[in-house]
Amino acid sequence: MTAIQDAVSTADTFGQPYSYARRELVEPDWRRFPGWRDVTAAQWRDAQWQRVHCVRNIKQLRAVLGDLVGEEFYEDLAADQRELATMSMLLPPQMLNTMRAGSTGEFYADPVRRYMLPVRGDREPEWPSHPHSERDSLHEAEMWVAEGLTHRYPTKVLAELISTCPQYCGHCTRMDLVGNSTEQVTKHKLELKPVDRQDAMIDYLRRTPGVRDVVVSGGDVANVPWHQLESFLMRLMDIETVRDIRLATKALAGLPQHWLQPKVVEGLQRVAVTAGRRGVNLAIHTHVNHAQSVTPLVAEAARTALEVGVRDVRNQGVLMRGVNATPAALLDLCFALQDEANVLPYYFYMCDMIPNAEHWRVAVWEAQELQHAIMGYLPGYATPRIVCDVPYVGKRWVHQLADYDRERGISYWTKNYRTGIEHADPEALARRYPYYDPIATLPEEGRAWWNSQRG
Repeated sequence: MTAIQDAVSTADTFGQPYSYARRELVEPDWRRFPGWRDVTAAQWRDAQWQRVHCVRNIKQLRAVLGDLVGEEFYEDLAADQRELATMSMLLPPQMLNTMRAGSTGEFYADPVRRYMLPVRGDREPEWPSHPHSERDSLHEAEMWVAEGLTHRYPTKVLAELISTCPQYCGHCTRMDLVGNSTEQVTKHKLELKPVDRQDAMIDYLRRTPGVRDVVVSGGDVANVPWHQLESFLMRLMDIETVRDIRLATKALAGLPQHWLQPKVVEGLQRVAVTAGRRGVNLAIHTHVNHAQSVTPLVAEAARTALEVGVRDVRNQGVLMRGVNATPAALLDLCFALQDEANVLPYYFYMCDMIPNAEHWRVAVWEAQELQHAIMGYLPGYATPRIVCDVPYVGKRWVHQLADYDRERGISYWTKNYRTGIEHADPEALARRYPYYDPIATLPEEGRAWWNSQRG
């Protein structure tokens, strides 16, 4: 019996609500899927092979899964793509391989499948969208100071270098911009050439010394050609007032092979060495929502980034019903990240109020209960904070609300700074900003009130 197995066998016996047991990471055997029976380990590890063999449509999904999943699932998936999907299908083999698909029922129930490959039957039947949902629910584009550069917080900006990702998540908060158009959503497009967009961003940051923190995102920075990304990062570090740079990439989990390519590792090391020499804090922020997605390859990619000099690798998950919205699921994920992959659990965002997302979203009171339930198990520095990203406000810990109408599911929030579009607004710091619980979570009286508001 290994040390880890022994730890599992002697897990807590004192009746704790959650019992910790260290678990070894496992790379699921991709050859269990009929379409990948002949795929070699070398092919699986190859980033280009992973990109070429992404699943982009139902025909390709059938070719991989074979008869493991029944026809009813494919019909449900097709219905969702026709009627409700806000993101097109794009699944790297690595991501699909972390789903359990031994039967149709198992595939339906799988937590990774539920947010990466949503079907019509998943959606909330009466209120698939909240009446106050919006395509750009955080109003990021309203706060662009250059194309793709959102100045929302006093000292921080978000730089969207690209509008594509190696994988598309059903709950994407930037569903109005990221990915291909769907039957329901015609996506906005970035218009400037990448070099012109980056020039405009750098110019703004040079003229705005109050900004010290730049989140470099998209889309996903893993889709930016490395020479372009490295050049942009080096230019950022030439700006003396920029002290923090965070690279946002779900691909660390969805396509870790990208971050293990020699040219990327060598380039990341050059950037990290330069950051260290200039006193800039360089971090990677990834996006893992379930413990199943934390595999040995993911851990290797994270540790490689740390070995070449990246200061921190942190996780910003999204809280979603049916995926991770239980104390055990959250703690299992956090321990897998912290213990086995050296990824710091950092935030869990409440799922944003985009269209057709009500089946994922949880109420504020539910998020508060989850925050309470996970306290005391992880080290304090590795205990994630559950936050609500309130429109026109920003991230707020779920216990920071100013008032809460539980019956109608309306919480009210205040803030202590102006966003980039509120410099001349005298009421910005006195206003109470609303946020809305999913209507299906409300008591009968609350649901009746919302029904009465329908036109």
